[in-house]
Amino acid sequence: MRNSGLMYDPKKEEINGIPEEMEFLPASNQKNLEKRSLKERMLPVVVVIVVALLALMIGLLVWHFHFRPDDRIKKMYNGYLTIANKQFTEELEDSDSKAFKQLAATVEEMLENTYMEMDEVAPYYVRSTVTAFSEGSVIAYYWLECQVPPENAAELDEAIQAISLSKSGRSQLGVSKSLRIDELVVESADPRKVKPPKDKSCFFDLHALPGKVGTFTSPGFPNSPYPANSWCQWVIRADPHHILELKFVTFDLEKICHNDFVVVYDSLSPIEKREITERCGIYPPTNALKLISSRNVMLVTLMTDDDENYPGFKAVFRQLPERGECNELLEGSGNISSPYYPAYYPPQADCTWTLRVSSGKHVKVIFKVFLLQNPGKDGTCKDYVEINSKRICGEKPRMVELGNKNEMTVRFRSDSAESFRGFFATFEPYDPSKPCPEEFACNNGRCIQLGLKCDGWNDCGDNSDEIGCVCTSEQFRCGTGLCKSKFWVCDGVNDCGDNSDEANCECEPEEMKCSNGKCIPQVQKCNLVDECGDRSDEKDCKNDESTVTCTDHTYKCKDGSCIRKKNPECDMTQHCADGSDEKNCACGSRPYKHSRIVGGMDAEVGEWPWQVSLHFKGHGSTCGASVISESWLVSAAHCFQDGQGVRYSAPHNWLAYLGLHIQHQLNDQVEKRNIKQIIVHEQYNPQMFDNDIALLELAHPVTFTSVIQPICLPDGSHNFPVGKSTWVTGWGATSENGAGAKVLQKAEIRIIKRAVCDDLLSSAVTSRMLCAGYLSGGIDACQGDSGGPMSSVEENGKVFLAGIVSWGDGCARKNKPGVYTKVSEFRQWIKQHSGV
Repeated sequence: MRNSGLMYDPKKEEINGIPEEMEFLPASNQKNLEKRSLKERMLPVVVVIVVALLALMIGLLVWHFHFRPDDRIKKMYNGYLTIANKQFTEELEDSDSKAFKQLAATVEEMLENTYMEMDEVAPYYVRSTVTAFSEGSVIAYYWLECQVPPENAAELDEAIQAISLSKSGRSQLGVSKSLRIDELVVESADPRKVKPPKDKSCFFDLHALPGKVGTFTSPGFPNSPYPANSWCQWVIRADPHHILELKFVTFDLEKICHNDFVVVYDSLSPIEKREITERCGIYPPTNALKLISSRNVMLVTLMTDDDENYPGFKAVFRQLPERGECNELLEGSGNISSPYYPAYYPPQADCTWTLRVSSGKHVKVIFKVFLLQNPGKDGTCKDYVEINSKRICGEKPRMVELGNKNEMTVRFRSDSAESFRGFFATFEPYDPSKPCPEEFACNNGRCIQLGLKCDGWNDCGDNSDEIGCVCTSEQFRCGTGLCKSKFWVCDGVNDCGDNSDEANCECEPEEMKCSNGKCIPQVQKCNLVDECGDRSDEKDCKNDESTVTCTDHTYKCKDGSCIRKKNPECDMTQHCADGSDEKNCACGSRPYKHSRIVGGMDAEVGEWPWQVSLHFKGHGSTCGASVISESWLVSAAHCFQDGQGVRYSAPHNWLAYLGLHIQHQLNDQVEKRNIKQIIVHEQYNPQMFDNDIALLELAHPVTFTSVIQPICLPDGSHNFPVGKSTWVTGWGATSENGAGAKVLQKAEIRIIKRAVCDDLLSSAVTSRMLCAGYLSGGIDACQGDSGGPMSSVEENGKVFLAGIVSWGDGCARKNKPGVYTKVSEFRQWIKQHSGV
């Protein structure tokens, strides 16, 4: 047995004591031996590390491709393209037809090839889906879906957008041998308006029939509100060579468009470039939406959220013959208007009128209505009227354009999106030597009465009637050279434009003097509003909303504390610690959308839903009133004073009509109520009309609707400053001693300084009255308006009852403004007697 412990074989012959077969390594190889030994020891470690790294890399790859959360976002685009070498057939209207499916598949393949060849799009492309076809030769509407990391989304948007903007982009569409594409429009879809392309859960396909009117409604209308979280589409088509007219007979949606809204497109794809309008809120029949398409298709969509569902809409549609060339030669005199006026003008309209009058005369055009799309941020007009070598857009008041010869060209142009009501104008000849016979010719072409020149009022609209005037003894010369009535000097309003009429004024004891010389009520100092115009009233103030010492001019919260903020009630911001300034604010709202009394104009249905017509039995409309709650109205005390054997004070002799618009035209929106009791202010002075206020309790409460709403009552501290514009409404006489109006009238007036009115009127104007109107006359309340509201629209849209129509010297006389009961002075009296 071998002894493993022996280092050599003892049987071997030894030479000089050393075994013959034993060898020694040279001393220099010792380090190599150690290194080789170290490498041998490290090799397994290295192998383990490499294997571990490989395993980690494989694990990361597996995690990345199979388990890593996908942070990419879905991006949807919509658009349309025109196929020039195909003809539209009726089968292509039906998405289930063989022809539709075949052409859709061809277009989708072409789109996929196109986008996959774009380096900026291919990594994110998912699919293209064709949803509809229409004439022209064939227009295909489609959705494009991509998946993209958030950091690359903007880059993808640019790449997609480029294909519809550049000619080189369009050339990329020639990848299909069977399709020739003339046009492609595509853009990023509004996330609010994205719906799965194949979702037909609330989809309706409609076709207008010759000579017939079609109808459709929102789901559930009129028996129930539209459902929550809806996304509904109505595809409407007309015959070839026709366009569509769409009118919303009833429209009642939530007033915040971000939540519930209807969008109408001049297309079968919900693309912004073809959006005619987006609407929400409520529209009365007198201001109904009537829309026109530019081609034979239209798309209507309804989107709702999960809260506050409303009745919805009812719409009618019909087809109209396609208009030919929109170019006309008109001679003599006549009218011109945007296409289909008063309906909203269609997209892509281009009309030219050549107006010609007899030789020796020049052309005058008077725009009586001008409501076009406002200019863009860069000031460029998108829709415009071009006249006298200038483009005009936006919303304009009555406007006159004078030509310099007997022929004038007027052109109207609209883009592919965002329609408005348009314009209506007349044209006529005028003598260039006498543009306004027996009248004054303004520089802007208007003609005014000669007596209005140099009267201190901008009757022309461009001040040309007030330039170069010699001021009379009753007038003040402004620094601008204009002449203004001395009654306007130091009244707290910058009438001159350069504040020269408010400089160097002696302020009254209850007023403070601003650094610029203007006088303002002392109570307006430190109210967080720049009343002076130079902020001198807000200097050295502790301008916070912390509690302050209570006075008659500070707002008192329910907890008894008072705050500095001016007019804090119902401004949608809590100022009181207990939130009492934002309670009881279900008032002063006008559900209907609105467009922009002597000298007044017809109001819209429901524009002033607190307006009440009080009928004295056997006499018809006698006074006005305002709704302040389900059971209470507020009016003027002088309406209920007995006289000449007539008992105006007896409640049973009165009827109240709420929700009324036209006298004697009752409908299901109008509510008629008897009066239970009349409470006249106990200190009413019939000689001075002081404390001219009364409360009326209805025999039965009313239910608030879109045309019956309460107006907000101002707190005792609420300030309606001098110069503020307010509105007076009523069915009173349209001229002094004239007949009453049939349609509710509205007129804009401004509050006038009480001291000025006191000097002008035959009776004293007390602190419980507000004076308002225009010293030039022409606009005023009149007989029959008494007791009605003077409404003040605040910045947040809430409307407060600033005044009650009370008295005046005649109606709309020059230097004779109207006087109104100051409601804020009677806030506690109203609460004491009505609980409101």
